[in-house]
Amino acid sequence: VGKKVQAIYLWWHKPVIDKELLQSLPNLKVIANSGVGMDHLDLKLIASFGVKMANAPRAVSSSTADTGMALLLASARRLVEVHNISISPSMEYCEADILGVKIAGATLGIIGMGSIGYKIALRAKAFEMNILYHNRTQRKAQEEQAVGATYCKKIDSLLQQADFVMVVVSLTPQTHKLIGRRELELMKPTATLINISRGAVVDQEALVAALQTRVIRAAALDVTSPEPLPRDHPLLKLKNVIITPHLGIKTDKASYMITEEAVENILAALNGLPMPSEVLPS
Repeated sequence: VGKKVQAIYLWWHKPVIDKELLQSLPNLKVIANSGVGMDHLDLKLIASFGVKMANAPRAVSSSTADTGMALLLASARRLVEVHNISISPSMEYCEADILGVKIAGATLGIIGMGSIGYKIALRAKAFEMNILYHNRTQRKAQEEQAVGATYCKKIDSLLQQADFVMVVVSLTPQTHKLIGRRELELMKPTATLINISRGAVVDQEALVAALQTRVIRAAALDVTSPEPLPRDHPLLKLKNVIITPHLGIKTDKASYMITEEAVENILAALNGLPMPSEVLPS
């Protein structure tokens, strides 16, 4: 049926788009991705076959922002640790050992203030947090004022001030291992790193070392490299880490909206109309 296929809807990176598949689909016009990140696709290769590409930024931003805030809160109040205490047979604990971090008045540093990062800022404002952000371009003054966010032109300034650092960038050659040993050592020893972007944005070996030696307080990760981690990976053995299996967009409503957005882009491409969420190769 290769000659009949005009569109592909990717769900969780499947099917794999390679040269062999593209050659087998001579009438393919569009590939729609179920999510924002496109790092699993060779955009230049796809474009060389005259195939258009689209992602689903509108559908995923709210659910992913919720995931980011959930990880921040869970880490700050040590929810996984205290849950395990609460269901243990003895339920023995010292209150001093389960003290959390107060959210109100704390400083959140957002690395990547796109649509997801901005929605995180909206949520953080409701929790009375101070907000810093680092982005390739500064947001408009009225957008900053709406969430009370302060722009940090240099990432180092954000890292040195934030109590919570949340990474919300796309994975590109420029952001690969964006957070490494140097960046972790710039953070406060009481700070928490939260990653909801891609695992490879953080140098995991450097993160393990920083957590083991208390260079930073804790980490909350919705993404790792690889996914899932090998069962003997040192990150899985640390108490000051929360790891979730790339929950990001996984809600019933978001999944439905992603499909709607993909269909909208596919129909536009097949009818020669502008695609609402077209992604061009850089």
